[in-house]
Amino acid sequence: MKSNNSKVKKPKFAVLGAGHGGLAMAGHLAIMGFEVSLYNRGEERLWGVAARGGVDLEGEVYGFGKIPVVTTSIEEAIRDAELIMVVVPATGHRFIAEQCAPHLKDHQTVILNPGRTFGAIEFRQVLLEKQCKAEVIIAEAQTFIYASRVIGPGQARIFSVKNSIPVASIRAHLIPQVLSRLRMAYPQFVPGDNVFKTSFDNIGAIFHPTLSVLNAGWIESESEFQFYLHGASPSVSRVLEQIDTERIKVAETLGIRAMTARQWLYIAYDSAGQDLYNAIRVTPGYRGIMAPTNLQMRYIREDVPASLVPIASLGKMLGVETPVMDSIITIASTINQCDYWAEGRTMERLGIQNMSLRELRLFAIGETPPNDTQEQDSEFLKGEGR
Repeated sequence: MKSNNSKVKKPKFAVLGAGHGGLAMAGHLAIMGFEVSLYNRGEERLWGVAARGGVDLEGEVYGFGKIPVVTTSIEEAIRDAELIMVVVPATGHRFIAEQCAPHLKDHQTVILNPGRTFGAIEFRQVLLEKQCKAEVIIAEAQTFIYASRVIGPGQARIFSVKNSIPVASIRAHLIPQVLSRLRMAYPQFVPGDNVFKTSFDNIGAIFHPTLSVLNAGWIESESEFQFYLHGASPSVSRVLEQIDTERIKVAETLGIRAMTARQWLYIAYDSAGQDLYNAIRVTPGYRGIMAPTNLQMRYIREDVPASLVPIASLGKMLGVETPVMDSIITIASTINQCDYWAEGRTMERLGIQNMSLRELRLFAIGETPPNDTQEQDSEFLKGEGR
């Protein structure tokens, strides 16, 4: 008979990224008693953690989390980690995948926090391009679990911890396995159906780029205004609703039921309104959030190529028109003098441009990775994926 005092061994975490989110996550995991390594590409965000020996947190989570490994070497950071938490802007996912590829080992799990739109698919595609042979699970969270900010060297404040975060893996039947280990630290993570579902429910794709582009003049004039309450005027809100409708249609063509922006506001904030404009205005969480002061920030530079472009690109592949979404992408490209269509997560860059609707549906449940042959697909249908 097993002793009631027997304990399941805690997984070791690697946190990749030492920005606002990564510092909060590494510190909190350490405070909860998990062994953590922390990686960042440059040393400037690490020296304070190294000097302190860990991370000081305040706010909703208070205390000191000891971090034994603080490094600019991904190989060192992920060497013995079971759960690899990627906490960088979505535009950095490709770089992180490239750096991880030579060093990943069987049975490790990579979780993008969050994946934005099709982040897990991009990560998987990069591993294929780099001929990574390790049997790893690639997963993504629908959104980031913390609202947090760095407040000093090796110091962060956690304003809030979200209650429910859907998580899905490339191979959907492995979601329970991912959660069984992940929820030892984070009971807030829940099953997310599949990676298309978590990607299409990326509501930031709707709000962030459009509000920034349509308020560009106000932002560049350095006017102080509340981003959501003042930026989402009645006319701007109608544009938001149309882009939201286009997103829903692309998801439906793939057989995915995505939440509308209004439904998301009701679930996240208990905000109800007869239209999106009124729902935004009664959302308490948006009060006091000021607009950015420039247009070279993540609401455009991250959310356009890593959130809007993949939805519009998949729409083109499936024959679903997304004219308003396309216009926001084009205008954002003009504003920042770059080509987000070329930089973004198109179906070609994700390696799924030649998949039929049937193959995409199979991939949605995670059993047919990009670039697999029909022969491999047939083998799958004969086996466990039935």
